[in-house]
Amino acid sequence: MCTYKWIISLSFLLLVTLEGRTRAWSSQWAAHIEGGPEVAQQVANDHGFSYRSPIIGDWYHFDHKLVKKRSAEPHLEIHHRLVKDSRVQRAEQQRIKSRQKRDYVVKRGPINFRTVLNDDRWPQMWYLNRGPGLDMNVQSAWNEGITGHGVVVTILDDGLEKDHPDIFRNYDPQASYDVNSYDDDPMPRYDYLNSNRHGTRCAGEVAATANNSFCAVGVAFGAGVGGVRMLDGEVTDAVEARSLSFNSQHIDIYSASWGPDDDGKTVDGPGELATRAFMEGITKGRNGRGSIFVWASGNGGREHDNCNCDGYTNSIWTLSISSATENGLVPWYSEACSSTLATTYSSGSLGEKQIVTIDLNHQCTSSHTGTSASAPLAAGICALALEANRDLTWRDMQHIVVRTAKPANLIATDWVTNGVGRNVSHSFGYGLMDAAAMVQLAKKWQTVPEQHKCEILAPHKNRSIPSRSQLSLDFHVKECTGVNFLEHVQAKISLSASRRGDLEITLMSPQGTKSTLLAKRPHDNSKTGFQQWPFMSVHTWGERPHGTWKLEVHNEGRFVATLNEWGLMLYGTKESPDFDDELDKDKHPGMIHVDVPQNNADLDTNKHLIDTENDAWSGRQQVNPISHPEAQKPTSENQTSRGCNSFSSHGCLGCKSGWYFFEGRCLLECPSVTYPDHDESKNICIPCHYSCMTCAGPSDIDCTSCHVDSNPTSTRAEKFQCISKSLDWKIKSSVWFRRMTVLLGFNLVFIIAVIMYFLFIHSRNVQKISNKGYEELPIPSKEDEQEISHKRSTGCTSDSE
Repeated sequence: MCTYKWIISLSFLLLVTLEGRTRAWSSQWAAHIEGGPEVAQQVANDHGFSYRSPIIGDWYHFDHKLVKKRSAEPHLEIHHRLVKDSRVQRAEQQRIKSRQKRDYVVKRGPINFRTVLNDDRWPQMWYLNRGPGLDMNVQSAWNEGITGHGVVVTILDDGLEKDHPDIFRNYDPQASYDVNSYDDDPMPRYDYLNSNRHGTRCAGEVAATANNSFCAVGVAFGAGVGGVRMLDGEVTDAVEARSLSFNSQHIDIYSASWGPDDDGKTVDGPGELATRAFMEGITKGRNGRGSIFVWASGNGGREHDNCNCDGYTNSIWTLSISSATENGLVPWYSEACSSTLATTYSSGSLGEKQIVTIDLNHQCTSSHTGTSASAPLAAGICALALEANRDLTWRDMQHIVVRTAKPANLIATDWVTNGVGRNVSHSFGYGLMDAAAMVQLAKKWQTVPEQHKCEILAPHKNRSIPSRSQLSLDFHVKECTGVNFLEHVQAKISLSASRRGDLEITLMSPQGTKSTLLAKRPHDNSKTGFQQWPFMSVHTWGERPHGTWKLEVHNEGRFVATLNEWGLMLYGTKESPDFDDELDKDKHPGMIHVDVPQNNADLDTNKHLIDTENDAWSGRQQVNPISHPEAQKPTSENQTSRGCNSFSSHGCLGCKSGWYFFEGRCLLECPSVTYPDHDESKNICIPCHYSCMTCAGPSDIDCTSCHVDSNPTSTRAEKFQCISKSLDWKIKSSVWFRRMTVLLGFNLVFIIAVIMYFLFIHSRNVQKISNKGYEELPIPSKEDEQEISHKRSTGCTSDSE
């Protein structure tokens, strides 16, 4: 019994410890004190604190010398003494947050960089130099003399190696600070594993020096770049707020490639101070034009995470960026959600190229990965647009991205056309960012009308959602003061469920655009539901808000869920932001605009359209003649056409004998990420389990090859399971535990057998004695009696005597 109590206590302590890793209280306080830094320093000294720095407004950062850096309980005594001080308006002891990095001066004027760039890794920078339609069209912007000159970008991360030979010329000390160590030096902390290389890599993507015969070239190699070191230590609300608000009159663009855990079960976002930093940034930053926050959408794809559960990418204040692979596919790590605005290139699966940038210790790398690599590329492209027009506001930048992003060559099954004719996807947003198109549009851009917000509470409350069913609610919006043309839409939802991950939420606009606000998350076992969580969508950009909105909540769980309340927050303008019809309809000479179909099936039928006059992109969402590599044969010889036996406007409906149907196309062989299935009526290609690179069946034990980050674990002949390398230690621990359990079991059986054997022998001896009783003594003869009497009379008791 004592052993069981000990095991239960140890298990409980382990759970508390794991929970405490992200919920622990730190030794830091944020205090609201009026009167300026001098008063704040005096308050800190009076109560035993170390004064660190201002955070934002009248909030100041303190650290107490006698409080543990990490503890399970708040230090109430010190806190109460602080808040009782009449000079302190409010104070908060800071809690530690879990934040994850999302990896996995040049001569100006027109110049042809295609021929003169001598940077060592330039030939490997495929995402900048593959040519029209297959890169992000950065060279065309450079050829106009646009390099980001005069624009300042800072990287919020784990530090910046400011003396790196490919970055020091563009390093801006005014855009740099160390929030973790409270000084002006952002240099990273070096260790054996180079674990603090992330920020330096991201900075190189933005502003690595061009034409210096070393390493790489940044997208905005004429821009100034800085680093705010804030991830190499305890991350709190105060740390985030201080970083997001640092020198906002000097810094133009903040790039962040981190966020809450991408584990498929976390719902987290900015705290009170960080939220205030965002709001002050977009209202007061850059002299009122607004700071531009570029954010990586997240790497939780394999965990079925949803970036709408990340309060940073889900915010209207951030420009959320997703990734596309070299071949225009959705990466295995990508999270699909309705808040993603656009996409840049990044890494993919085994065999697909990665991102080239600088690395720690004055090195270079060709293996930067994930949405961590996508966000800095987007920040660099935004810097180019900002040089072209320094008056752009934070909302102007988002409008320009929406209008110029191109969906061509990005392959996904979820492309749709919204109510104003723009193609949009949960995987890619409005498409791949186009630097030259953004620069061209920025040059003639006029500031969008004032933003208005219309918040409407729906009448539906406490509606139950039975198991394995859905709740569908219509909400009619008759008028929305100040909002006639939509930008961001938020559905603020409160609901409860026995298992949060079983819920799926969609919102349909009056013009028929359907946004998936929340997809199922298999790993999310939380019972807390959502409390006023603002799910955001950019898919209805430009639509009218008036009419009937439809909210659907699907409950795939075994228990009843409850929608407590919900409402809409509609952001937009009273007047149309399209000040010139050419902004949305500008057609480059020789280029024909076409719609991208929902499943990309029709891309093949438009490849013969050729831009005969210029490689540069102009206007919005143009389909380039160079399509995906799989579809570069003449249309008459295309497999899609030859294999189809029936057609619709969205592609094939059926295939001929011997052909396989996949995403509206007919193929002779199934793509590598699928396996052939012989249906009764037709042969079809079905996607592999997400853990497999190639497979022979639908489950995770039918893999025939694995992604580069996984190892095969044999299950049966020619098939195996792919286990992530990051989980190897768990697998090895499980094997070790299983073997030790078998060995312990064997020893236990042996010991029990030995004990039972001795008990058996002992019981037999006892039984013999019990049955026989005391042995009878022999009756002495008369001679013996006489001899004994003689001995007793003489005093002898021994035969020898």
